[in-house]
Amino acid sequence: MPAKAPRKPRATAASSSKPPAKRPRTARTTASTTPAPEPSPEATPEPQTYNALQKTIATIFAQAQKTTAGHRKLAINLRTVFDQCWNGTGSIGSTIGVREKDGEKLFAKEFCALLNRVLVVKKSEVVGDRCLRFADLFLRNLYGKEKKDKEREKARKAKQVEKEEKKKQQEAANADSDVEMKDADAMEDEPEEEPADNEEEETFEITPAIRVILRVIQHITPLITSKEKVVRYRTTQFIALILSNTLATFPFDFSKGSKRIFQKVASALAKRLQDKEAMVRVQAAVGLIRLLEMGVSIDEDDDDGEEDGDNNDGVLSALIESMQNDPSSDVRRAILYNLAPDPNTTLPYLLERARDVDAATRRSVYTRLVPSLGDFRHLSIGMREKLIRWGLNDRDDSVRQATKKMFNFRWVEDVGGDLLEVLERLDVTGETIDGGPRDLALKGFWEQRKDVVEQLVFDDEYWENLTPEAAFLVRSYNDYCRNSIAAGVDVDEKMPEVTKLAFFLQQYMNKLVAALRANDTTESEHYEFIVQQLLLIANTMDFGDEIGRRKMFSLLRESLSIVELSETVTHLVVEGLGKLCMGENDFCELMLATIAEIHDIVQDDDDEDGVKDSDSFATAKSGHSDDDGNESEGNTIHVEQNPSSEQPRPHKKRRTSEDPSSIALKRKSKSVTKKIPTQDPDAMEVDEGSPSASDSEAARALLELTVNLKCLHIAQSLLELLPPTPTLPTPLVTMLNSLIVPAVRTHEAPVRERGLRCLGLFTLLDRQLAEDNLPVFAHCFNHGHETLQTEALHIIADILLVHGGSILESEGSKYEQRTLYRMLAKAIKSEDIEESVQSTATEVVCKLMLARIIKDEDLLKVLVIAYFDPATAGNQALRQTLSYFLPVYCHSASENAEMMATIAVAVIHNLLTTRLDADEPDEMVPMSTVISHLVDWTDPRKTVVPNQAARSRAPMKMAEQVVAPSTHTHLAAQILTRILTPSCAKEERKLLVSMLGKCWIPRDADLEVLKEVLELVGEAVEGKVVTDVTGKNVLAKVEATVGTWVAEREAEEGGEVTVIERGGGEEEEEEEEEEGEGDQNEGDGGEGEETVLPEEDEKTPNVTDAEESEIE
Repeated sequence: MPAKAPRKPRATAASSSKPPAKRPRTARTTASTTPAPEPSPEATPEPQTYNALQKTIATIFAQAQKTTAGHRKLAINLRTVFDQCWNGTGSIGSTIGVREKDGEKLFAKEFCALLNRVLVVKKSEVVGDRCLRFADLFLRNLYGKEKKDKEREKARKAKQVEKEEKKKQQEAANADSDVEMKDADAMEDEPEEEPADNEEEETFEITPAIRVILRVIQHITPLITSKEKVVRYRTTQFIALILSNTLATFPFDFSKGSKRIFQKVASALAKRLQDKEAMVRVQAAVGLIRLLEMGVSIDEDDDDGEEDGDNNDGVLSALIESMQNDPSSDVRRAILYNLAPDPNTTLPYLLERARDVDAATRRSVYTRLVPSLGDFRHLSIGMREKLIRWGLNDRDDSVRQATKKMFNFRWVEDVGGDLLEVLERLDVTGETIDGGPRDLALKGFWEQRKDVVEQLVFDDEYWENLTPEAAFLVRSYNDYCRNSIAAGVDVDEKMPEVTKLAFFLQQYMNKLVAALRANDTTESEHYEFIVQQLLLIANTMDFGDEIGRRKMFSLLRESLSIVELSETVTHLVVEGLGKLCMGENDFCELMLATIAEIHDIVQDDDDEDGVKDSDSFATAKSGHSDDDGNESEGNTIHVEQNPSSEQPRPHKKRRTSEDPSSIALKRKSKSVTKKIPTQDPDAMEVDEGSPSASDSEAARALLELTVNLKCLHIAQSLLELLPPTPTLPTPLVTMLNSLIVPAVRTHEAPVRERGLRCLGLFTLLDRQLAEDNLPVFAHCFNHGHETLQTEALHIIADILLVHGGSILESEGSKYEQRTLYRMLAKAIKSEDIEESVQSTATEVVCKLMLARIIKDEDLLKVLVIAYFDPATAGNQALRQTLSYFLPVYCHSASENAEMMATIAVAVIHNLLTTRLDADEPDEMVPMSTVISHLVDWTDPRKTVVPNQAARSRAPMKMAEQVVAPSTHTHLAAQILTRILTPSCAKEERKLLVSMLGKCWIPRDADLEVLKEVLELVGEAVEGKVVTDVTGKNVLAKVEATVGTWVAEREAEEGGEVTVIERGGGEEEEEEEEEEGEGDQNEGDGGEGEETVLPEEDEKTPNVTDAEESEIE
């Protein structure tokens, strides 16, 4: 073995900078046949030597990573180095031995080599960001300097041409003859110069800076697909930087090679939109947006550019999809910040981010996107309304404040401070009387702009020339000043007195009636909105002035009799009359008289045509029939105060093929035709099929239907305003017998629905009436159409919430509790029920169970199964209701959690059976998810109860504490009971064992239940009902834990300690151990193996001759 060479002394810093001295040749180095000795582990590798160019570029990058303050100077220095390499002169250029293109290639190679070292720096290191910014600044300076040189050269040539033209003009002016010929020659000379100019403009000169930029882009493009996330991030970051700054005006399509390079970059960035790292997706999205603005296509084979528009549409669609569905808020926000808003393509999707799940993204729409659009009047009315509604109803306070700032200052300033014009741009006629986004916007405006609140003045001219916007403004101002103490304004001084307001209301009411009778839709909508706002103002006035009160009372009384008025206006009129009447009896008598007066319109018309009064709608008494026309004798409406003694009138059975809601008007017109007898027996009979007769009959039927609905709506408005009373007033009893009962018994679907609602409101006022008519509402649900079923469910829920669940258990109740529960369960789980009715029934049951009115395990089981059932996957209303109800119900009381634990095992069995019978079981919710939900809902540690100690100090404070620790213990006992059942399938037993392992069995649980669990788990272990190792471990763990708790509790109580003995001998234990080891080995072999993929070659690919030709 050759002797070890002695270690040479280490060179100092001063000597290391010099090139190493050439060592003399030795026998070891010159002999080619002698084998090379093995390198010693203690030998130090020789330091790598750098040439002057490498040292200079490395020094500049080292200085650039310290601070960004000197980047501009360093970029100029690096530009000087590049010039020396190009010219082959200077301290750097003279050492490399090449010039021009070879020097340019050498510089680009060393620059990219230093850039490679930056691309591996982690995101948390700020030096990486500084170096990339410096590299971008250098390329920008390199390209910008040449661009400025070109502009200077072009300006110099332009000045020279201008001087020559001036000289020619001066010579032409000094000449005394041949002026016309010279002018002609000059005109002939101009076209000869144009082609030269055009050629100069069309010719594109490829400069060294452009080639360097293309070489850098071509070098880093393959690194976009690196398997290292840091390299992918830094590469996409650098590309996004140079595309945003250096290449913003770069002529990428001056040649096919250049265009192909940028197409490869676009294609690579488009793939990075699906990267698993959010930081890479952010930079890729920014770079792709810049390429889209430049017009770069992602199709690498498209040389002619004919399909660039389609490709750009594909890139835009990919960006929009990422903005909508990307899980990272940073990616969505980056696209929102950088994507240009286009009203035809991108703007609706950008404004849609106001509904983003991230609060910062939603706020950015109001603080960055909307101000960048300029004048808000460029947006459509729908966009403005959505922005206001979404922003002011947002759950985050910062978003609401940003929306208020946008409306109160920016939008108002865009119209020069004219608040009415802002309201005109928002279409306030679509606002409801209950308030909406526009009302919230104005309320926020009054709160922030107190200067405007004090300066507003509403004179008589303003009231006489009201527009919908002006009426809305004054109504909002009135509400704010009366409801807000901070307003500090005497609103009575701003508003007219009651008498003058009544005159204004009468003026616009007359205009509304005239527009309605003239069938002018636009005018009627405007005047109706103005009347609504004036009625809202009138309902807040102080009617201390007797003259004004009488004037307003007479006006509202007359207005209520107008059939043409809408339901909204009618409700406001009834509300105003309720405030003006002296008491409830007077109010009820007034409404009853008004209803009779309105109904006289139909009676007078019928009297003119010879119809008997006894056959009119108000006096008709018939048995309650279902939608098929069948009589239902046992389901009549009973009124204890004034029972009806009339016998039901038989009807002919209707054809079942006709829809009751669609033929209601036709059937009514036929009945009216049959009622009209001829007064003179000798007169000519009128043909029922003649156009004049059918038109008049249809008009009369339509008028009767309108009047009946008007009367029922007045009664509904009255009942909604009345408080509960011990006994019904006499006018209400008369209204019930003469109006509501016939309406429920009629065949007209709209009238029946409105009558049923009024009957439901009556039952809320009187308990006995509710007990008598519960079967009627159940009958309407069982035999009615979709709308009637929904209405019946709401009424039943309201009755139980107002009168309590005892109404079903009282002696006078005519409807059993179990029958109602079966009806509700059928409504939830039946496949023949409409989705809207199913979701309504679910909502009703959830409300009643949260109110502790319904306590039924079967109904709770139906709800849980419906939540996981794949048949309800399309009913999002039902799923959303249950997703809120189930955790709230179980965690609100320990009794509810105990009930959920009671049905949990049965739910798993039912869902597993459904899964096995399903055609596509993969569409169902995984059973592991179901088990996790059930364990979470029954967890006693999550039951929230009021903390009595904290309640004395803070009434609303809640604390979490374990009040019923035996919930999971009961669940464990039921699980073990089911496991020991012979009918339990293997898959079900496996799921139940996994559920058992998730149960929390505390020491404080009921001792009897703990003993039961210990006994059951002992039977399970002895009976070997579980064969897999995981299940055996779960049973052993439960047995050990419960056994410990039982022993400790019995020792504390002084009783006998429960001991479970195991039999079977040593052979049985050895067999179990061997079987367990075999299962464990099989499990390890199946799950431990992983497919190892070969690592990709991360080396930078060499530039081929074809790529070099693209750059050239």
